Amino acid sequence: MSIHSRRTILLAPVALAAARSLSAASRKMTLALHQNTSAGAGYLKSLEGWSRAGIKYVEITNTLLDEFLKTEALAAARRVLTDLGLTAVSGGTGVTGLWEPNPNRAASVDNLKRRCEMFAQLGLTHVYATTATTQKITPDDYKLCPDHMREAGEIAAHFNLTLMLEFLRTSSFISTLPTLLKMTRAAAHPNLGPMLDCYHFWSGLNKFEDLDLIQHGEIRHVHFQDVPDMPRELLDNTTRFIPGDGVSPLVRILRKLSAKGYAGPLSVELFLPKYQQGDPFAVASEIRPKAESVMRQAHVM
Repeated sequence: MSIHSRRTILLAPVALAAARSLSAASRKMTLALHQNTSAGAGYLKSLEGWSRAGIKYVEITNTLLDEFLKTEALAAARRVLTDLGLTAVSGGTGVTGLWEPNPNRAASVDNLKRRCEMFAQLGLTHVYATTATTQKITPDDYKLCPDHMREAGEIAAHFNLTLMLEFLRTSSFISTLPTLLKMTRAAAHPNLGPMLDCYHFWSGLNKFEDLDLIQHGEIRHVHFQDVPDMPRELLDNTTRFIPGDGVSPLVRILRKLSAKGYAGPLSVELFLPKYQQGDPFAVASEIRPKAESVMRQAHVM
């Protein structure tokens, strides 16, 4: 073996580590706002106010879109995004009852088809549905879940969409990251995948180490919030704080997600009345510097 060949072999691990480090450093995330944050302003005014505050990426909700469509066409809703220079990174379908066996599941499937068609016409590529349910669950119910997920994934594929699942801490079926990952992997559908909501993750029955279970590139979307320093038993939607205002280890979470290959939106979703009923421009102007500060600390911006 030549000296040159031996040197190449010895330096290969160093080069590989450097390449990985460079790749991780290049994974940047983008700040987005979820329309639930300015729900009281409606579809048009929320987007107008956010745009004036320098927001470029937004997440659309079915409720505000439906209200707008009572008097306007879907094409007009799309023009609002285009005219304001906004990119809709995801849409909340509002559809429940898709994953667990229940007597109303057929209606939920039909509703998903309708929502996917609507969001596809709006120009979106990603939508999500939650795991919300309070029904009594049995171990056998989980056996049917992968088939249900594959069916939903096929619906999304028909409209060239990616359907993402958000686990809720209050769900009696899927309330944790490990359970969600297990189910979506069993479904193994290319148009379906897990997302992570920082509030549901940190306030629920998860451990930080659960993030190690994520495979590279597996997480498709992230909701970005903080929680206050109080007993987790007292946390609810109204205790979601702006990133950086609470005690969640958001910097560590973002760094871990970056290491796992995530480079998508961080969508701030809040439910506090002072935000939902506040002026969208003022709300976005408060959120943006705080959220971006956390992102800079995590080196994902």
